[in-house]
This record gives sequence, structure tokens and C-alpha cells, in this order.
Amino acid sequence: MPHAELSLIEQLNTNSDPYHDPLKHLDWSELRTDEFWLPESAVSLAGVPEYEALPESTRKRLSQYEFIGFTQAGLWLESIFMERLGRSLKNTQALAEHAYYLHEIREEAGHSLMFLKLMETSGLRLPGIWQRRPKFADFVGRNTPVSTTLFWLAVVVGEEVPDKMNRHVRVHGEKSINPLVRQMCTLHIIDEARHIAHARSALVDSLKGKGALTRIMLTPVVNYLLKQFVNTFYLPTPEVYELSGLTPGKDWVGKARRNPQRQVFIAQCVNPTLNFLREQGFRLDVPKL
Repeated sequence: MPHAELSLIEQLNTNSDPYHDPLKHLDWSELRTDEFWLPESAVSLAGVPEYEALPESTRKRLSQYEFIGFTQAGLWLESIFMERLGRSLKNTQALAEHAYYLHEIREEAGHSLMFLKLMETSGLRLPGIWQRRPKFADFVGRNTPVSTTLFWLAVVVGEEVPDKMNRHVRVHGEKSINPLVRQMCTLHIIDEARHIAHARSALVDSLKGKGALTRIMLTPVVNYLLKQFVNTFYLPTPEVYELSGLTPGKDWVGKARRNPQRQVFIAQCVNPTLNFLREQGFRLDVPKL
């Protein structure tokens, strides 16, 4: 079974204490629904003429529902992480590894509760938490053996794709978005940095002794996984546009999908992950919406 280096796990455990419970650590009184929740550079329709012509209040509401959609995708993904971590506890080979999995379960549960608190406090939500579950990524995440390279490839992609959106919000939203939302993204980034370090280490370990053929065979699978994760986290559903007050009947999803500015934004977000995986021998492309 692939394992991250024990020295790394021990360091991750040290950095996981003390635990910052987002329900108590965040100042929920700062949440407002008359402010942007995403910097406009992270909104799917940014640059589209019809979007630029919208009233500011509508653009703000769209940013809020797009962020809600992003967090609901996070609820789906973190449910998989918690399920697999829980099932892996019985197979840990060192106390440090067992402790790290418990730390990660606690942190992923905290993120999910944070997302639910956001919806409860704001009164904004989308129908069906699991409505947009990507079936292939969901199957791989829930069923692929932890001992395989494919599992750790899926974890790396699943952790890093939404993390880059959070990082963009934190960097570019300092003065333009609601402070509570930026605090959420910052807290999430801090925890995910440890999760990503662990996943990358376990992936590298899983590739030891594997030849070029393994990488060639897995490349199309990883490309498809990457496309599913990008679509899930970066392409809002029709309900997002409808609830935001945009004119019904227009193909807003299609406009977002074809938006050159969105395509450049996605490429910027996924390139760090692509570069890491290319270093491991996988020939991957920026996925198209």
C-alpha cells in the first residue's frame, strides 16, 4: 500500500494542532448578502458582454450563488474523502499515520459543516446537494483500492482543483469580496495544504517501480477525471443563473462554457497540478469545459 513518508506525516500531525473549528473560529457576523462573494475575475461569465451589462446587484447575487454551488460540490467531494479515510483507519501501519487520518477526517468534517453554516446563515442554497455528482469521479473515489496509483491520482486532482479556486479568491478578493467568505477560503487553504502534501507524497510512493506503460494507460483516465472535476467546480449549473435573476431561456451555461476569459482562468488554476503530474510522467492537457 502506498504511504506518504513517515517524517512528512509526523510533521503534518504537528501542524494539525491546534485545531481551528471553522464554526467557532470564523466571525459569522461579517457575512452579508449585499457584497460580492467571489472576485469578478472568478465569476463564470466575467468578460461576457451580457454579464458586464447586468446591474451590480445581479452580478453580486450571481457571485454568491456560484460560490454556493462551489461549496455544494465541496460537500460531495469531502464526503468521499471522509468515507475513504474512515475505511483506511484499520489498515494504518503506524500510530502517526492513524493520527493523521483522524486529523484529516476532523478537518474535512469541519469544512463541510462550514459550508452548511454558510447556507443556513445566508439563506442561499441550491436544490439537491448530490444533484451534480460526476458519476465516473464518484465511482473512482469511492471504489478504487487505496493501494493503487489511480486512487492517489484521483485524490491529488480532487484536492487541487478546488484549492486553486480558493487561492484565487484569497489573493484577488482582499478588498472586493465579503470578509467572511475570504476567511473561509483562507482557512480551507491552510488545511488543504497539508492534505495535498500528503496526497502528492503517497502518489509519488505509488509510482515507485512503475514503468512508462502504467503512465500511458492511466493518462486518458486522469484526463477524464480532471475534466469532470473542472466541470463540477468551475461550470455552474443552470439553477445558479436562474436563482441569481438572469433572464430565463438564455443559454448561460453555454456562454460560460464558451467564455474565453473563463477558459484562460481555468488554465491558470489547473496548470500547477498539470505541471506536477507531468513531472511524474503523465501527458495531460488543460481540460475544456
